[in-house]
Amino acid sequence: MFPNATILLILSPTFTQRGEVSILNKWEKTEIALENGIDLVVELPFAYACQSADFFAEGSLNLLSELRVDALVFGSESNDLSMLMKNAQIQLKNPFYHKKVKEFLNQGVNYPTALSKALQTCNGSFTKSPNDLLGICYLKEILKNHYSITPFCIQRTNDYHTLSSSKITSASSIRTLLKQKKDVSMYLPKETQKYLKDPVFMEDYFPFLKYKILSEDNLSKYQTVDEGLESRIKKAIVESETLEQLIQKVKTKRYTYNKISRMFLHILCDFTKENAKNKKISYIRILGFSKKGKSYLKDVKKNTTLPIYTKFYQNDPVLAYEFKITKIYSLIFPYEKQKYLIEKEYKNPLIF
Repeated sequence: MFPNATILLILSPTFTQRGEVSILNKWEKTEIALENGIDLVVELPFAYACQSADFFAEGSLNLLSELRVDALVFGSESNDLSMLMKNAQIQLKNPFYHKKVKEFLNQGVNYPTALSKALQTCNGSFTKSPNDLLGICYLKEILKNHYSITPFCIQRTNDYHTLSSSKITSASSIRTLLKQKKDVSMYLPKETQKYLKDPVFMEDYFPFLKYKILSEDNLSKYQTVDEGLESRIKKAIVESETLEQLIQKVKTKRYTYNKISRMFLHILCDFTKENAKNKKISYIRILGFSKKGKSYLKDVKKNTTLPIYTKFYQNDPVLAYEFKITKIYSLIFPYEKQKYLIEKEYKNPLIF
């Protein structure tokens, strides 16, 4: 679509927006990105990468605007930009929409369904597709902040959560096959396969999560632990042998699987409501770049309002928290791998 452009990637580092652990670490993902034509890889801080779509979009678009990006490309099931834009405008400008969202939530439906039903009521389009919903959040950020960024869609040809045996399959399907130690080579580029020698899964962190829940007197301090959920979690944890069992016991009609997964990730990573209040992006951290990306970065530095880091700075509290997240991420690995991941944060980490 843009053969002569400098391509930037905003990367979720160690954990993801679905409340999952990243199967590959951020340095491996950065290498894959650079091998496949990306020019500049930028880290999205945990406070944005591992929250709901609105927060995820807010952090991503903030970084892209600071870096003077003029086009945003995102996946979409509908591939209908005009429809997504109409829905974004309704969410921003129609007060009746927010009233309807509250009404549907009070009826006990989950948040994504409440959004979709409210949009439909306000002459928008009903969609529960994850990429479309995230796309609407991107568009809202562009409109709300008057960013000089033009949006574009790429057609998603399969459902994100579908378990399929076709050549184009979902992330969930690939994760399931990896857990079963089955061959996934037909679904992945060759460049990616060499990094999949030691994949990690959220289930691996269950013992640490269980200890955290059992030893914590006040779970309600953690982000997304809503009123009434604390006692439910405390009861479920002693009856659960696996993370999947725990999620299913806590999950209700109102709280989606992804929301509950994110909530447990926030508990595991000590991400409190207070942390979430102080989530303002205070820097731009570069994980890697190509020669073209390096040149672009040199030019754009003159116009950014945030400091650009190409190495680790312990005195930045947000970046210090990212370091803590890396330590938590490394817990399930053998000692040498733990040491490697932790030291990688501050020992010449930039990938070129």
